[in-house]
Parts: sequence; structure tokens; C-alpha cells
Amino acid sequence: MAVIKLTSKNFDIITSGDRTVLLDFYADWCGPCRMVSPIVDEISEEHPEYVVAKVNVDEEPELSAEFDVASIPTLVVIKNGKITAQSAGARPKAQILALLEG
Repeated sequence: MAVIKLTSKNFDIITSGDRTVLLDFYADWCGPCRMVSPIVDEISEEHPEYVVAKVNVDEEPELSAEFDVASIPTLVVIKNGKITAQSAGARPKAQILALLEG
């Protein structure tokens, strides 16, 4: 499944279902974000059971504030409409998968 560009306009549609959602809060100028981005893309392709979405913090400051994103990259896992995990900083693929499965 392709990674979805999440905005305040499509936020409710993506996060209201019963599938686990991985949100990647990033910025184009952020070095660690550029390291995590291909990993998030891989997870999206390899695990269609997850909804994977990216949020550009420069374009969506309201969503960033709603999730208390203080540093990037920040990964957020939502299950059944509730945040079950949140992690700031670059993470290897195994740690990101552990967040999703936890």
C-alpha cells in the first residue's frame, strides 16, 4: 500500500478505521527524517495491514501541535482511534515494527 500524505483535511478518514496507523511526522530539511523515510516506505509496501501516513510538520503545524510533536522525526502508532506508541528520533526498521506490533 502506498504511503498517504496526511493533512488536516483527510486526517479523520485515515485514523477513524480499525486498522493500525503509523504516522511519520517529518520535514524535508531534516536529516534524520530522510533516514527514516525509506524505512517507513518499506514498511508500507511490506505490511499492507497497516495504514502508513506522513505528516509534513511545516505544512501541517496544527496536526503537529495536536500530537505534541516537539522534535522530528516523530513516529506515532494509532490503534482503534487511540495512540498506543509515540517515539521521537530516527529508529531502525525493527524498532519501528516493534512499535506497530506492541
